[in-house]
Amino acid sequence: MRVKNWKSAAAATGFIFGLAVLLSAAPVPPRPQAAAAAAHEVALTLDPAQTKVHFSVDSTLHMVHGTLALKSGALKFDPQTGNSSGLIVVDAVSCDTSNSSRDQRLHKEILETWKFAEATFRPSQIDGQVSLTAPSDFKLKGIITLHGTDHELVADVHSEFSGDHWKGTAKFEVPYTKWGIKDPSNFLLHVKPVVNVELELAGSKSTR
Repeated sequence: MRVKNWKSAAAATGFIFGLAVLLSAAPVPPRPQAAAAAAHEVALTLDPAQTKVHFSVDSTLHMVHGTLALKSGALKFDPQTGNSSGLIVVDAVSCDTSNSSRDQRLHKEILETWKFAEATFRPSQIDGQVSLTAPSDFKLKGIITLHGTDHELVADVHSEFSGDHWKGTAKFEVPYTKWGIKDPSNFLLHVKPVVNVELELAGSKSTR
């Protein structure tokens, strides 16, 4: 009887030991959160032909409207964490208000595009939930470089995705006099110190 019990105990011990060795040798599965984060990183590009940059500034005489051209744009973000990166480049030399004399002064004295030919935006963080299957509204934070200086910027963004394409809008204000850009006002004309900017965005999307 003792021999039988001893054999049973030995067999059980051997089974447990073998199971422990098998489990210890098995590869550790990846963390679900890390795997999900990597799988959901989204890369966006902006198509200069489909992206439009509009701006407006009010004055005592009338509202001035203008346009700028996009040079290039790329953005990556993680919908789970909101972390984002990339670079959007706008051609400041293309600034046009449909008034040749006003534009000449704008380029030469105000924006000094002969010296600061580009304006850039580097995104860093998304506040809000971005959906890849439904329209989304969120805030995009980052650094804008305008007239040679860096400033924090928060844009209100609306986005819509369809397959490997996307479109949307972005809106923000530029307090240009606070940012060191010359006030174009004179004794006959007072220009408000804030420019309203709106972008029509369109491009392609890929998901990692």
